[in-house]
Amino acid sequence: MELVVQFQVLNQSCQCLAWKPRPIVAWEAESQHVVAGYSDGTIRVFSISRTEMELKMHPHATALTAIAYSTDGEMILSGGKDGLVAVSSPRTGMTIRVLADHKGSPITVLQCTRKQYHDFGVEGGELWLATSSDRRVSVWASDWLKDKCELLDWLSFPAPASPEGLSSLPPSLAAFCPWEHGTLVYVGFGMQKEALFYSLRKKQVVEKISLPYFATSLSLSPAARFMAVGFSERLLRLLRCPAGAPQDYVGHDDAVHLCRFTPAGRRLLTASHSAVLVWELGG
Repeated sequence: MELVVQFQVLNQSCQCLAWKPRPIVAWEAESQHVVAGYSDGTIRVFSISRTEMELKMHPHATALTAIAYSTDGEMILSGGKDGLVAVSSPRTGMTIRVLADHKGSPITVLQCTRKQYHDFGVEGGELWLATSSDRRVSVWASDWLKDKCELLDWLSFPAPASPEGLSSLPPSLAAFCPWEHGTLVYVGFGMQKEALFYSLRKKQVVEKISLPYFATSLSLSPAARFMAVGFSERLLRLLRCPAGAPQDYVGHDDAVHLCRFTPAGRRLLTASHSAVLVWELGG
């Protein structure tokens, strides 16, 4: 539990970051990279093993709000406060595509997954989604080597007028479901406090799980049917899907604005204003 390496960028705040996926070829195993997005619209790629910044790009005119690597680590997807999504190559430093479909609303989530079963009637090696704060989710199929990127689905979730006394609306969050291929999970401000499971094959919501409050963070375990949801009421809820009894945990000093399962699914990390908690999952 000690600080191993630290990167500092003066006069800019880091808004989002992502680890480069594990390499498929063994000789790259020692090379670990993190990409970070900043308030001035820049992206920086840092090498952990060499403790240096390797690349700086400037694909956005506004602050970055979300960032992700493609599943093979060959592309970086970044989303800005203005709703634009850029696709950039860390090898060349060039931005190869800018998507304006969410323009006008900040991007809250970008996530990539290997395409499952090749059964959506479109070409591409991976699926990825973008979520914006106006409760819209776009799902894409892409093959970056062939410069292909095709819109697969477009979701828009209704919501009532903003309630009085709520200074800011809860975020719109979506994630691919690891244990139900072709399904994504969505939480956000809406008609009800709930998590929605949407099937890309059936083009409809197939399951709803009620929540005690509107969610501020979401994570799905890659190893078991567990979903973690954080709330601004300092509460963390762990759900075994589809129908397990929820387990609620307190211990945070503020809104649980981030929760993330580790790749092996044995631990869960949650963050609030001034604390990061590490939870051990038994069983």
